[in-house]
Amino acid sequence: MRQKQNVQLPLAVPASNHPRAQLLEKISRIINENPTFEELVWQDLRSGKQNHGNHGLTAEQLLRLTVLKHLEQFTYDDLLFHLNETPIYQSFCRIGIGGKIPSRSAVADGIKAIKPETWEMVLKRLVRYAAEMGIEKGREVRGDCTVVESNIPKPFDSVLLYDSIRVITRILKQIGFSGYHDRTRSAKRRVDEIRNCRGERKRRGRYEVLLRITGEVIGYARSSIEEIVANRLECPSDTACRLSRHIGMAEGVMDQTYRRMVLGESVPASEKIISIFEPHADIIRKDRRDTYYGHKVYLTGGKSNLVLDCMILDGNPADSTLPVEMIIRQKDIYGRVPLKAAFDGGFASHGNNDDIKELGVKDVCFSKKRGMKIEDMCRSKHVYRRLWRFRAGVESIISWLKRCFGLARCMWKSHESFKSYVQSSVFAANLATVALLIT
Repeated sequence: MRQKQNVQLPLAVPASNHPRAQLLEKISRIINENPTFEELVWQDLRSGKQNHGNHGLTAEQLLRLTVLKHLEQFTYDDLLFHLNETPIYQSFCRIGIGGKIPSRSAVADGIKAIKPETWEMVLKRLVRYAAEMGIEKGREVRGDCTVVESNIPKPFDSVLLYDSIRVITRILKQIGFSGYHDRTRSAKRRVDEIRNCRGERKRRGRYEVLLRITGEVIGYARSSIEEIVANRLECPSDTACRLSRHIGMAEGVMDQTYRRMVLGESVPASEKIISIFEPHADIIRKDRRDTYYGHKVYLTGGKSNLVLDCMILDGNPADSTLPVEMIIRQKDIYGRVPLKAAFDGGFASHGNNDDIKELGVKDVCFSKKRGMKIEDMCRSKHVYRRLWRFRAGVESIISWLKRCFGLARCMWKSHESFKSYVQSSVFAANLATVALLIT
């Protein structure tokens, strides 16, 4: 053994036999062979403030940073830490050894600037690349739905009212408006009382007090807007719009709370506000048991476990309304419909079976027959049983996406960012799948 190192250390990153390093190398090669990825991302970046200056991030770097973030399930802080400390990650993201590491805000702003439509086009291009390489021809497909949750807590009406009060009060403090009383502490006490009290009558009384407090705060906000319009307050130009938006949200929460807790009405899910920060989130009841707050996502899987298509749906449409559209979208991707298609029992109906057959699909399998005969769906019982087993594999694809690529819960804010998160996660998963299958 030696006390000191006498050998000069290499300046370049040495080749590694570690499976993770080899996977990153294959993914890097796939990105290099598809310059369309970079061109599509660049179209979104060229019109914004990102990527300017001598040390600005390139479209390729942002694409690779997004893939690395999803592949390793890093937060932005973790991504920057490992990027500083790991030469292999620096090489993968095209930063170079000793190169300037971008700031957290530069990475976050750059990734958020990529539109969900761009990620969808990049995903389709990767699926076509897999077809060109002979990895996935799209002749047998399987589809199922899952829910990606938004990063919001369970939407209690009392908490939503308190959130509205504290957000409006915070804005009033920031702009220096003096004609208000801070009611956040009083509102917080009412929320705690509602949480701990027993009996509907007592709880209703606490809700009525909380509703009155919310109404007072909305009145303060309206007065501040009048001051802003009269140019008696100096504040950012979008302050009045922000206050108006939060007033509308607060009034919506007050309306649904009054109907539910005071009048005893049942408010339809389509009319409910479940978050003032993520108002786009839908209420999704699954299997008549669990309730989720996010968006329903339809995934189409292939024989190679590649995700061939990803649709982010609005609301909670019935599964039976989706399979025909899935087949049509496959025709747009491959220029032809698949030969075989397998679905869960919730997608089954006589009409769906007939419509899919009319599009040119030879064999259709629903895991539950719903009164249909096997002969009406497939050419033989053997084909039906094979497709029935084949369909179950889509559950493992969904589980893999949720466990390894963060598709269980979206941590990005706004509806557009939600769609970008889902599409980019699926793209990163597909890159890993193609890299594992490529020779």
